[in-house]
Amino acid sequence: MRLLLSFFSFFLFAQLAQGRPLASQPSAPEDSLFLTLRQADSLFLKNNLQLLAERFRIDASQAQVIQAGLYDNPTITVELSTYNNETRRLLDVGRQGQKTVAIEQLLYTAGKRNKRIGLATEAARLTGLEMLDLLRGLRFDLRTRFYSIYFQRQTLARFDQQLATLQTTVTAYEKQYERSNVSLRELLRLKALLFQLSNDRTSIVFQLADDERALRTLLSVDVSINPVVAEESLTRYRIPIQPDDSLRQMALRNRPDLLATASLTRQAELNYNLQRALAVPDVRIGGAYDQAGSYINNYVGLSLSADIPFFNRNQGAIRAARSQIGYQSQLHRQRAIQVSNEVATSLQKVREVERRVQGLERQFSEQFDQLNRGVITNFQKGNISLLEFVDMIEAYNDSVQQLNRLKADRVGAYEELNYLIGEDLFKE
Repeated sequence: MRLLLSFFSFFLFAQLAQGRPLASQPSAPEDSLFLTLRQADSLFLKNNLQLLAERFRIDASQAQVIQAGLYDNPTITVELSTYNNETRRLLDVGRQGQKTVAIEQLLYTAGKRNKRIGLATEAARLTGLEMLDLLRGLRFDLRTRFYSIYFQRQTLARFDQQLATLQTTVTAYEKQYERSNVSLRELLRLKALLFQLSNDRTSIVFQLADDERALRTLLSVDVSINPVVAEESLTRYRIPIQPDDSLRQMALRNRPDLLATASLTRQAELNYNLQRALAVPDVRIGGAYDQAGSYINNYVGLSLSADIPFFNRNQGAIRAARSQIGYQSQLHRQRAIQVSNEVATSLQKVREVERRVQGLERQFSEQFDQLNRGVITNFQKGNISLLEFVDMIEAYNDSVQQLNRLKADRVGAYEELNYLIGEDLFKE
């Protein structure tokens, strides 16, 4: 009996220690797409429908700038004689008849046209900043899900190996149980472990499916995505050498959402200037020709008109525009404080996760290597039962899962720092 247990234990451990696949891993579907991060970024910029839609918004905002610079069309008025009582003729517009022609052009005063152009230009700039902010957010989502999928697949591969081995072991133990060579307690212990690992694997598969769905949507593809990651490329994620204050200042300069709030403040100022200009009356200038209806025939006159700013001097709009400046200014200050605090918090996360990964990974690797050597020796001597060894597997599986999750969290923390600063600090 002891020999049987030792045989099963040594077989199981040897497979894990040597890293040989115990069962063929599920091969990727034939229509799978294998992508590096750089390839995923390029495909994202090319295919993402949200970004493509935002480009139309930018075109529309640029068109508004053109529209703001156009002059008003002149107005022409023609008046024809309907019926001449003396000649008894309809539409008498000949030499003995009557017709009047007038043309009028609106001329803006106080620089209203340039002020409208300036306001439309700033609105177009805001649209561009909103697109950059959208790009920033979508790229952050892309990269975090890309690495999350990669590390989940790493965990899943280990689970698949161990589940295959445990299933083989359970099947063998069931046969031995039927022959009364092992106890029911030992068999149920193995089955419980198999059930637990299967449930853990299902949770990983569900999360992996959600991440893959989101990634496919970001890339606008309908095939499975398989991230290709060189482990050495992850070393580019390291704590920035710049002082914390420099990183905060970098974020204040680069963040498109903060620049957008500054643009809204600038628009409020430009609108205030425009509303003050609108209080100045515009001038309408024109000319008129009257064939026979004036004090002389073939009268030609020049007209000039303007509103008298007696009742309406645009007081309400001016006051509202002034208040809007104060409102947007306060929002911009608040946003700047928020950005600075976000960067400081992100730096704390990066340092904490870096400390945990380096310490835990090194400690885990060293201790597990020592455990490998000790367990092999004790199995060969028959000093450890199979169930005790399975308990070690259970702990190891949990540690592998937590370690890969921590690795994904590490990359996510650095990518969040990129996102919050508005610049890629860790380029390949």
